[in-house]
Amino acid sequence: MTNNAAVKAPKKRRRAASLDKKKARAGWLFVLPFAIGFLIVYLPILWDSLRFSFYHVSSQTGGGMVLEWVGLKNYTDALFVNPDFVQTLISGLGQMAFDIPAIVIFSLFMAVLLNTKMKGRAVFRAIFFMPVVLSTGFMAALESNNVLSSYMDSTTGMNDGSGRSASSDIISVLDFEKLFDQMKVGVEIVAVVISMINNIYDIVNRSGVQMLIFLAGLQSISPAIYESCQIDGASGWETFWKVTFPMISPMILVNAVYTIIDSFTAESNQIMKFINSVYELEINGNTISSAMSWMYFILVILIVAAVAAICSAFVFYQRRD
Repeated sequence: MTNNAAVKAPKKRRRAASLDKKKARAGWLFVLPFAIGFLIVYLPILWDSLRFSFYHVSSQTGGGMVLEWVGLKNYTDALFVNPDFVQTLISGLGQMAFDIPAIVIFSLFMAVLLNTKMKGRAVFRAIFFMPVVLSTGFMAALESNNVLSSYMDSTTGMNDGSGRSASSDIISVLDFEKLFDQMKVGVEIVAVVISMINNIYDIVNRSGVQMLIFLAGLQSISPAIYESCQIDGASGWETFWKVTFPMISPMILVNAVYTIIDSFTAESNQIMKFINSVYELEINGNTISSAMSWMYFILVILIVAAVAAICSAFVFYQRRD
C-alpha cells in the first residue's frame, strides 16, 4: 500500500559565515565604542567649530551670544590680515619636513638593530620605548615645567664658568660645521644635518611607537626567506634592500602617516600653539582661530593623502595563498 503523504523537502542549512566575515564583524565591534563616541561627542563639536568659522560672535547684555554671518571674512583675515599665521605655517611645515623623515628613518634603523639576536634585547627595547611613556600625561606636564629643559631650549644656555654656554646646540659644541666646511658640502645639506642632530632628543622621544610597529613587521617575516638568502650567498646589505625593505614597506606607509598626524597635532607644534594664542588673546579670536584650524586641518589631510599616494606606489604586499 503506497503512502500518499507528501514528503517534506529537507530544510536548507544556513551557511556558516566565512572567517573573513567573522573578522570583519569583530573589527566593527572593536571600533564601535569610538564610532558611538565620535557621533555623540566629537561630531557636534566639529560642526559648531565649522559653523562659527563663518560667523562673528559677540556677547549680548544679560547673557548669550549673537551670531553675525560674515562668510569667508575670518579666513581672509587669517591669511591676509594676520601677519604671523602664514609665516608660522610655512616655518612649521618646513621644520616638520625635516623631522618626519628623520623619525621614520631612525625608528627603522633602531628596529632593525633591536630585532637582531643579542643578550638583553628586551631591556634595550624597553629603554628605547621609555620616552613614549615619559612624554605622556603627568610626566609630560612635569617635563614642560622642567627648569633644566628650559635652559637647554634657551639660546644662551647655562654658563659653565669658562665663558662658553652649554646649550642644546650639540653640533656647535662638537664643531661639526667646520668638518662639513672642510668636506666642501653644500650649505643646504649642512643646515639639514645640523637641524637633525640638534633635534635628536625630540626625534628619539617621538620614535617609540614607530619602532614597535617596525619590530612587529620585521618579526612577521619568515626566517626561511633569510635562510634561502644565506644559501644563495647574499650579503646583509643585499638582504636588507631586496628582502627586508620591501617586506616592511606597508609598515613604512603606516608609520609615515602616523608620524605626520602625530607631528601636526602635538602640543609642542608651533602652529597649534599659535592658533591657541589667537583664540585666547585676540578680539573675536574664537572665530578666527576656528577658521585657522579648519585651513590647517585641510592642509594636513592634503599632505597625508599626498604622502599615502606616493608611498602606496612602492608598497609591496606579500601574498599569503
